[in-house]
Formats: sequence, structure tokens, C-alpha cells
Amino acid sequence: MLQDVQIRPIEPGDAPRLAAGIGQLSAQSVRRRFLAAKPSLSRAELRYLTEVDGSDHIALVAVVGDELVAVARCVRLEPGGDVAEFEIVVGDPCQRQGIGTALAAALADAACRVGIRRFAATTLADNDAVQRLMDTFAARLEHQAQAGGVRELVAELPDCQAGRLAA
Repeated sequence: MLQDVQIRPIEPGDAPRLAAGIGQLSAQSVRRRFLAAKPSLSRAELRYLTEVDGSDHIALVAVVGDELVAVARCVRLEPGGDVAEFEIVVGDPCQRQGIGTALAAALADAACRVGIRRFAATTLADNDAVQRLMDTFAARLEHQAQAGGVRELVAELPDCQAGRLAA
């Protein structure tokens, strides 16, 4: 399936597909992505998630045919800062096929181009999948505070460290 995947920036026209994709996620995938139950996205949320500036808020999608199967995004914690919150969700049928890894690497590359050097992620403590994913692209992955069933991860982006982007 990975050979059929197109990775590209999210567009405002992706809002209906994003809403449909979130609605098709399993309860476990929703919980891992939103840290709680989230039955649907509001219009304001869809606008925020699809109308991004490509600098302080970057979002990439993985598309197979006409179906949006995964989304990865980063949002700077401070305008112009070098740390961004990292988020990713891959549709249940497409998990464990390399799509998340490819999408996260593309996002890290895009983030480096605009001066983002580290990704921070707040995850459920039992979400080992996101930790394994971040390990695939991080030069160094730090485990920070863990309390109340969540943990904080901070990944240094390796290509940014070297001052160049991956080929």
C-alpha cells in the first residue's frame, strides 16, 4: 500500500475527508490521538486543522486514491520558536504499513525548512506506537514528565542538527 500513498500538504478542501476519516477511527485510535473520546470535529476545528500557514502550523496528509488515510501536523509552541507540538493519526486499516513513518519523516523535513528543531508530544502513557514512531526520525528522544496517564516526549530533529535536510 505504501507505494500507492501520496503525501502532500493539507488543503481547506480536505475538511470533509478529514471529518469522515476521524469518524471512521476506532475508539482506541481516537483516544490515542485526542487523549479522550472525540465523536466529531466542529466547523471551527475543521477550519483550524485544514487552513494552516505552512510555517507556524504545518499539516501533511497521506492520501490513497481519493481517501485521506493519515494526517501529521506540528504547531509551534511560540510564534517563530523552534519547538512545535507533534501530532499524527493513521487510519486503522493503514496502521503498521509504514505510512506513519513516511508521513512523520516528511513532516520533520518540512519543519526543518521553517526553523523548527524539536517536536514535543503529549501522549497517553500506554501509547508505545508514537514513541516507536518518534524514535524512527529523532536524533534524540527525551522522555519528560509522566503523570496522570500521560507522558511528554521531545524529539530533536536530526537533519536540523546537521544544518541540512535529508535528501
